[in-house]
Amino acid sequence: MTIRATLPLTPSMLAVATALAVAPCSTALAFAPDPIRSAESAAPRAIAAKASVMLMNADGSMKQLRKGSNNFICLPDNPATPGPDPMCADANAMEWVMQWVGRKAPNQNKPGFMYMLAGGTDASNTDPWAKTPSPGEDWVHTGAHVMLVGISPQTLAGYPKAPRPDTREAYVMWAGTPYAHLMLPVR
Repeated sequence: MTIRATLPLTPSMLAVATALAVAPCSTALAFAPDPIRSAESAAPRAIAAKASVMLMNADGSMKQLRKGSNNFICLPDNPATPGPDPMCADANAMEWVMQWVGRKAPNQNKPGFMYMLAGGTDASNTDPWAKTPSPGEDWVHTGAHVMLVGISPQTLAGYPKAPRPDTREAYVMWAGTPYAHLMLPVR
């Protein structure tokens, strides 16, 4: 199975990203030589063990490392970021991810769910395509969290939308863009 996109996948999506202080050494980083173990660290064992595992290539195409039997696709840690960020997304969330990567407007009425239980590291909480933090800024480090994507702006009303969020509580990532999504810490 090959999926083409024009941008490299970053953990921000997903999430794709968010920010609860993460310890310098993580489970995902410990599995760096084994992309399947890294990808599986993103979700609960019952989901990860049955999920497809895909690897995003530098050109945006995806290579299947393992065929799954459930509705989830897991991706290993992205080595381009300084912290852990493996993710595991249901089919709706993965569709949202590919729309984000391809810079296509996502369906905001097709909710998707993503796990990032090893944490995440993002360049920005406001720019969906930032590859590095703005000058004077630092990476947004997020601890274990889940994300709701593909939801309407009305659903996000009432949640904090700060550029430097308190990642210990629920907040909106990429507010004011079509890719705004809810980040929910779990630990």
